[in-house]
Amino acid sequence: MTPAVLDSAWLRRHPLPQHPEGTDKNSRGRVMLVGGSLTVPGGLLLTAEAAFRAGAGKVQLALPEPLAIPSGIAMPESSVFALPVSDEGEIAGLGTLPDRITCCDCVAIGPAMASTSAAGAVLDGLLPVASGPPVILDAAAVSASADRHDALAALPGGAILTPHVGEMAALTGLEPEDIEARREEVAVDHAARLRAVLLIKGTTTVIASPDGELAVYGGGGVGLATGGSGDVLTGLIAGLCARGLPAWEAVCWGVWLHGEAGRRLSERMGSMGFLARDLPGEVPALMRGI
Repeated sequence: MTPAVLDSAWLRRHPLPQHPEGTDKNSRGRVMLVGGSLTVPGGLLLTAEAAFRAGAGKVQLALPEPLAIPSGIAMPESSVFALPVSDEGEIAGLGTLPDRITCCDCVAIGPAMASTSAAGAVLDGLLPVASGPPVILDAAAVSASADRHDALAALPGGAILTPHVGEMAALTGLEPEDIEARREEVAVDHAARLRAVLLIKGTTTVIASPDGELAVYGGGGVGLATGGSGDVLTGLIAGLCARGLPAWEAVCWGVWLHGEAGRRLSERMGSMGFLARDLPGEVPALMRGI
């Protein structure tokens, strides 16, 4: 299959949802972000801001208890749910979270988590009750999915996976060199197996749908290779899903917005040295421009 190239023409053929005057915040979409760790205490805030900048009406953070109040103060637009924390600083229990996700329009699991085993326990608690909205898996949650393929494929709303090559190797058992050599083939194959929208991040990002659609994006530049950049991408996709875009279109839009935000910052500030926290602020104007 010849992949689609993500550009302004593709985006105009797949427009963003329109929210008329009078739309309330619930109608613009409710996001639940599950992640964070004491090792990366601010990472989930990057994901939250990105989801808001992509247009979500409500963003909720479920994260280790010591981070709850500081995160709520740093991101007063969000609500926070404090979860038990392990001695390693990871999420160690879900409390009432399984009940809470049932009223969300998108759930993202894994940003800023440092432990694959902790992420796996979160997946085991949440995937069986994720009855409707798309579930986005990022970072440690992707690696933790290596032995949970059947659970992903059974999700009613489908999964979205956002690995780089190393995480893709952990997910599939393939060697990184093999993935690099066959990125498009590997993405299409595993998207179909997992009934998921799957992207493989890199200099050129490859995106595959469960139905065999394929798209590529080659912009953004080396400046995006910085800590927290992937957390921002996950937030953009989550916000777009919550607004009502189908998973495939939300991922394609999210990848383009993320890359073009990097390109704009490169033009204005230089090819390297901007921060992941600089990316979300570019997004509203990019959406307006299409």
